[in-house]
Amino acid sequence: MKANIATYVSKCLTCAKVKAEHQRPSGLLVQPEIPQWKWDNITMDFVTKLPKSSQGYDTIWVIVDRLTKSAIFMPMRETDPMDKLARMYLKEKALGTSLDMSTAYHPQTDRQSERTIQTLKDMLRACVIDFGNGWVKHLPLVEFSYNNSYHASIKAAPFEALYGRKCRSPVCGAEVGQAQLTGPELVQETTKRIIQIKQRIQTARDRQKSYADLKRKPMEFQVRDKVMLKVSPWKGVVRFGKRGKLNPRYVGPFKVLKKVGVIAYKLELPQELSRVHNTFHVSNLKKCYSDDPLLVSLEGL
Repeated sequence: MKANIATYVSKCLTCAKVKAEHQRPSGLLVQPEIPQWKWDNITMDFVTKLPKSSQGYDTIWVIVDRLTKSAIFMPMRETDPMDKLARMYLKEKALGTSLDMSTAYHPQTDRQSERTIQTLKDMLRACVIDFGNGWVKHLPLVEFSYNNSYHASIKAAPFEALYGRKCRSPVCGAEVGQAQLTGPELVQETTKRIIQIKQRIQTARDRQKSYADLKRKPMEFQVRDKVMLKVSPWKGVVRFGKRGKLNPRYVGPFKVLKKVGVIAYKLELPQELSRVHNTFHVSNLKKCYSDDPLLVSLEGL
């Protein structure tokens, strides 16, 4: 009788829409592949709404190499067109990199840019407090300091990981008289360091995944399964007009059309949601056992 009651309740569409989840989020952590070489794969983001400098800059373009963690901070204007950004990138970096476009729930995002930007803003605040306004003047110093600071995941400074030696600037403590490698020795030493960095990154990733998966549960759906879609994964976002707190937590059911990657699914959405991207992370979905049709109006969603 208990099993029959549980099955009956699970098929109630109203319960599926309004009941809160008290389980671990679905979907184990999926990490992007480790790049094979320096500047093979980058992430980029923008720090906007900064105080406008005397040169008219109000934005910082942050570019990070995912292997060595080396970062480039470029001042720019928020209104700069794409062709100007392309010229700036060609001026700063060689060609040959690949860029993976991503979103917050994309399974191939490792939040590298976001973490770097957090450090960048902390350093800029300190510079402005200590040395006064004019953040553009301090940006080269911040970039130099960041690239010569120890990074836990690669167990080295990004400068050392990128060039195979410590920085010999008088600001740093490395000996200027160190022997310089040339020819085949340089290639062998660089390759050796890249292998070592990749091993260290893998160790850090394994540790991160073991911690993250403790708070997650595996979940998988099949094509043609019916699922409920979480309405508001972001706090503070108003849904369904003035209904406020009494809005449904889930809408649906929707049919699964395709599995995208490891932890994302493409859904068959109705015409009311034609402006919504139809691919969702598994943590925003739950299995629907009801055969009832869609009852909630989606006009205000």
